[in-house]
Amino acid sequence: MYTLHYWPDSASQVLRMVLRLTDATFREVQIDRAGGALDSAAYRALQPLGKIPALETPDGPVFETAAILLYLADRHPGLAPAPDAKDRGAFLSWLAFSAFNLHAPVLQVFYPERTASDTSEVTANAAAQIKANFAVLDAMIGRTRPDWLSTRPGVMNLYLGMMVHWLGGFAEGHPARLTPADLPNLGPILVALESHPAVAEVAAAEGLKPTFFTDPY
Repeated sequence: MYTLHYWPDSASQVLRMVLRLTDATFREVQIDRAGGALDSAAYRALQPLGKIPALETPDGPVFETAAILLYLADRHPGLAPAPDAKDRGAFLSWLAFSAFNLHAPVLQVFYPERTASDTSEVTANAAAQIKANFAVLDAMIGRTRPDWLSTRPGVMNLYLGMMVHWLGGFAEGHPARLTPADLPNLGPILVALESHPAVAEVAAAEGLKPTFFTDPY
């Protein structure tokens, strides 16, 4: 039994999708942000920094999005290469790449004030990193066509898709705007996944459009 502490359209979104790909029993608890739940002792025992998401598991709490994805993948076959699989190293490398070189600057774009007082410079620098690093990842897909990053739903394509979903919500002209159309190799994968039941169910639950990746808001 898992308990996911979530907030709509936050990093917990991908975990809601991935949990629906498993045969696990789970429940979802929406965090009472207005009531100060993120700063409560109970939540800090699950997530020491009071951030979203946190997953309660039979092995204890797990936090950080990439760590939770890896935890679930290792316990539910089919979400990623198995620990002894030949392509496990490549998967781990690109999962870390996505967490540090994509997710981190995406958060800087949305919360530039956390980094520096000159938010315009933070946004511009982070946006440039996002575009450059997504181009690197997209080129890798075109070059190697990994099975763990294909139209078969798993932790990597849904993790990346969540970030593309967020970035696609920026207006035309915003330096960080990114859509599937901008990604010749990853883009078609996300378009194919848009109607998958796990994606569609979470989009509906969070009050989002069914065109989750292509026209997100």
